[in-house]
Amino acid sequence: MLRWDKALLALWALSPVLAWAPGPAVALLTINGAIGPAVADYVHRGIEQAGKQGAQLVVLRMDTPGGLDTSMRAIIKDILASSVPVAAFVAPGGARAASAGTYILYASHIAAMAPATNLGAATPVAIGAPGGGAQDEDGKADGKGGKAGKGEGGGASSTMTRKQVNDASAYIRSLAQMRGRNAEWGERAVREAVSLSASEALKMKVIDLVAEDVPDLLKRLDGRKLKVSDAERVLKTADVVAITVEPDWRTRFLSVVTDPSIAYVLILLGIYALVFEFSNPGLVFPGVVGAICVLIALYAFHLLPVNYAGLALMLVGIAFMVGELFFPAYGSLGIGGAIAFVIGSVILIDTDVPGFGVPFSLVLGLAAGTAAFLFLVVGMAVKSHRRPVVSGREELLGSTGQALEDCDPEGWARIHGETWRIRCAAPLKAGERVRVVAMHGSLLEVVPEP
Repeated sequence: MLRWDKALLALWALSPVLAWAPGPAVALLTINGAIGPAVADYVHRGIEQAGKQGAQLVVLRMDTPGGLDTSMRAIIKDILASSVPVAAFVAPGGARAASAGTYILYASHIAAMAPATNLGAATPVAIGAPGGGAQDEDGKADGKGGKAGKGEGGGASSTMTRKQVNDASAYIRSLAQMRGRNAEWGERAVREAVSLSASEALKMKVIDLVAEDVPDLLKRLDGRKLKVSDAERVLKTADVVAITVEPDWRTRFLSVVTDPSIAYVLILLGIYALVFEFSNPGLVFPGVVGAICVLIALYAFHLLPVNYAGLALMLVGIAFMVGELFFPAYGSLGIGGAIAFVIGSVILIDTDVPGFGVPFSLVLGLAAGTAAFLFLVVGMAVKSHRRPVVSGREELLGSTGQALEDCDPEGWARIHGETWRIRCAAPLKAGERVRVVAMHGSLLEVVPEP
């Protein structure tokens, strides 16, 4: 046992060395898809690990349509606080750094793109505010929301959108000024949702260089001087091979549960299991599974842009559908519950955030499945509770039997194959048929059977 412990300890101790040796390495992190809590956690751990292992550079290879503002800002904070320079690289060809990806590109120490890639369209999306459009520099909305100038019907929604756009403009401008990049174009990307190709971005000084792939990027960066944490560094990357940093189990778990569709299915599975447990008390297993699913889903919702009014509508809808079974209302509760459930599901997670919407087909399918499940499972439970008792002591009321001896006023009788002590108001002879009319503990009150 001691040998195994030593072997495992040695492997654990050697694993970072095997991953990073020899010398100052280059860590390669990959963002492929929407930026959310799992991606932010992955980047945070990757940059932290690179710093501990003494890496000279972190390459952040990106292909993203954008993502959540909170996750984007968490990544940018990690980049700005990093003791290791970060090179954001939009690759391979055909990739993009839209929306949140543009901010990350601006925040990085080095901004690079592969040919046939693009960046931009960085207008913030209002969480939970449908129909919001991008704004121009005069503060007028442009897009689906139409114009919302002063005195028009934009109201609070227009004001909130304007605040978000102004905040995002100031944010990207501050990043551009810090890195010496084109601040004017960055603001246009926010206010007008403009985009650029790789060659155009290089000409306009939005990025630092164009490279074919990661090895080409490292060759081009060799000898470049960078200022990191008020200290100047010279990159020596000509003959260095980038080491890919894979996400750990925690990041993989986060990437699964924070998928809006998975979180939505988990909350429904949890509710199904809990309803089944409450309908059939004592099974335990459905209750345990249901509680775990609900807790994991709530954890995911805590990290996602959840509209809690939508979640409340879902729960109210389920309550109405259950109520229809207990208090029949000619379908009004059931139909109302189904409608509330669908509406709540649609607005549960903001569908305007790239990569973070729940497909409407999934909503409709699960709404129909929820209704069918509730009507079947809860309906069966209600019927079983309403059915008259057919076993136990209550079964004896109204039953008939035969007196085993004379009864005046008490005696013994055989009822349902069992011997019971009986009491009678009028004397009975042995062998007479009797009927049970009442129970007093283990004593049965009987009358002669006509």
